[in-house]
Amino acid sequence: MSSAKVLLGVLAGVAAGAALGILFAPDEGKNTRKKVSKKGDDYVEELKSKFDDFLNSVTEKFDSAKDDADNLIKKGKSKVQEARSDFKSAVN
Repeated sequence: MSSAKVLLGVLAGVAAGAALGILFAPDEGKNTRKKVSKKGDDYVEELKSKFDDFLNSVTEKFDSAKDDADNLIKKGKSKVQEARSDFKSAVN
């Protein structure tokens, strides 16, 4: 199971639990709506932060893989040039 799915499941569970807790708490409707709105804003900010962290992690891994591929291509080109030189030396 991917960490993104686990994170999404945990956040959904926490949000559902908090919403139910607020809705069943004995308080005026106006106060309850304010609490729900504030909690919703808090969860949105937390989700944005987690998504940014996830995106940064994916970007770093992509950049690392790209660098590794570039290095591999350079090594391959160098080996081809070396093989050409060796072949020309052997033929002449």
